Amino acid sequence: MTTADEFLSQKERFQLGDLPTECPHPKTSGLCDWAKRDVAFGLDVLREVDLDALRRVLGFRQSLYGFFHAVASALERGDRIFLVGCGATGRLSLSLEYLWRRKFPASLQVASLMAGGDVALVHSLEGFEDFPEYGARHLRQLGFGANDLLIASTEGGETPYVIGAVEAAAEMSRASPQFLYCNPRQILLDRVERSRRILTDPRIRSYCLDTGPMALTGSTRMQASTVLMLVIGLALEFGRDVEGAFTALERWIEYLAAQDVAPLAPFVVSEAGAYLENRHTIYSSDDYAITVFTDTTERAPTFNLAPFDNPEHPTGRHSLTYLTIPGAATASESWRHLLARDPRPLEWPAIHPKTTKDYLLSFDFSRRALDFRCRILGPPQVFHIGTAGGQLWLSFRGVEQHFGLPGSPLLDHLTLKLLLNMHSTLLMGRLGRFEGNLMTWVYPSNGKLVDRAARYTQMLLHQRGQDDFTYDEIVRAQFLCKAELSPQDSIVHKTIEKLTGGLAS
Repeated sequence: MTTADEFLSQKERFQLGDLPTECPHPKTSGLCDWAKRDVAFGLDVLREVDLDALRRVLGFRQSLYGFFHAVASALERGDRIFLVGCGATGRLSLSLEYLWRRKFPASLQVASLMAGGDVALVHSLEGFEDFPEYGARHLRQLGFGANDLLIASTEGGETPYVIGAVEAAAEMSRASPQFLYCNPRQILLDRVERSRRILTDPRIRSYCLDTGPMALTGSTRMQASTVLMLVIGLALEFGRDVEGAFTALERWIEYLAAQDVAPLAPFVVSEAGAYLENRHTIYSSDDYAITVFTDTTERAPTFNLAPFDNPEHPTGRHSLTYLTIPGAATASESWRHLLARDPRPLEWPAIHPKTTKDYLLSFDFSRRALDFRCRILGPPQVFHIGTAGGQLWLSFRGVEQHFGLPGSPLLDHLTLKLLLNMHSTLLMGRLGRFEGNLMTWVYPSNGKLVDRAARYTQMLLHQRGQDDFTYDEIVRAQFLCKAELSPQDSIVHKTIEKLTGGLAS
């Protein structure tokens, strides 16, 4: 999506502001202020929003029997299961394959794919999720066959890439594709034609996991992706034992409700302080590399930060943070450690030059990453995440804390995900990278994000009594601003300035 005219000619496909996952959460309107003035209170609110979403999952028990049994049947027959998503749901798909391979190293029964291929774990390939044909092509390239089961996750229920993969699977396999999404079914039927096709196709089984609004408006890397990863992971772990899965969920909710998250506050303050001092950081983790990696890379598109630096393709922008995996000695080893398998690049250079294996392996997250960051930016502040005495261990700039873990690999990783999502969101609030609970710094790299930034611009203009600008005018101004956007710029605020001649306050 390179021009305003291109977007506006098909804007109805992406105008999704009335979907609950795109609406502001009523409990978090003061999120940015809490990040700056009362981090502990902000952490408590974010935990409650997470718990609200998880408790809603308990109400889906009966409706999910079919999904759990479909997964169990495929595993019992020895058929392959493919997990597909894009953005946050792509990363959770790769994470679930990682957990499967760690548990069953010799098994090839579970495979994952995300829009852009494995390199999109580092950074998205602009616009890839907008093309359904890419999802179908990617699925075929991985050898999806007549007996294979596809599990598709899409927070909004409308992602074109995922829908393309699902429709291709319905044509290719005798097993009904499983489609999981986080918005009310009726809204999607009424509002989104491509979703309507999926939800009314008798060959496809769909499951609504309505989580409600995100803690940070539209940031589906938070509650929606947690719920999707949880449900798919429980199905892979428990199979037909649905009652056992939901008993485990109930216990995890009790555990989270009793956990004190206030000890995270010093980490939020300290990491934000490092960036305000113009320092940079690097996260160091072996056991939890995939989960740490996911949170740190998702910060870039959410808050318009520079993506991870590439040693062989330097730019003028440097990422605030990075990842090093101490147990890996080379780039290839770091990717195998991260994914529990060899990487699977798309190799579609005619479509995008960054889909190649050479480009993917030019990212090195081994122990050498620490030297790389030192070379380009000086000694980094190291944030250690690991386990000690069966507990999660965090250490950064003289602050050290231990957090209890549930004891299941899936729930251990999800517990860390929740903690890191809280941490990074409030960290970015301290840096002023959102306003209220609106992602005003979101980078508009695809159609959905163009619309999201335009809606946030409309909301802030309305709050300031400036309702004279049409949606189309806002989008055109946004595309002009995007061409000159820097890491120091909020696309929403820059668009407001362009529209108002710098007179907005």
